[in-house]
Amino acid sequence: MIRVKDAMQSDVITVKRTSSIHDAARVLRENRISGAPVVDEDGKLVGIISEGDIMRLIEVHSPSLNLIMPSPLDLLELPLRMKHEYDEIARGIRKAAVMRVEEIMTPKVVTVPPHASVSDAAELMERHDIKRLPVIDENGRLAGIITRGDIIGAFVK
Repeated sequence: MIRVKDAMQSDVITVKRTSSIHDAARVLRENRISGAPVVDEDGKLVGIISEGDIMRLIEVHSPSLNLIMPSPLDLLELPLRMKHEYDEIARGIRKAAVMRVEEIMTPKVVTVPPHASVSDAAELMERHDIKRLPVIDENGRLAGIITRGDIIGAFVK
């Protein structure tokens, strides 16, 4: 049986709960990851943040046009709708720049211990519809992270 500790990544990229959303997005982008554990000043796990959490800050409303036969009003309103949409995105970006990670993170995190089986981790991910599980040691400290890719990789080694 393959254990989580044998498949997990122990060098975990984390985000501080007091970091700005802008900084968190930069960390995710620079490290090519879609989410990261959120830690407090003592390094204790307090949540998790994902690209999806950040994307929900920016609401985009697409103008509805009848593309077969647009009405003359649709054609006249389109530039105004597009300007409004652009303004909404800009407001969302400005809002995200000043918000803190702790304001949008998921605070209740599903975790797994290092001694659990990879199959148990996969079942937790499936049941909770999540892509990553922080690995917590017996002292409650972040010991690593295991992703769906790590689980698949464990079975092809």
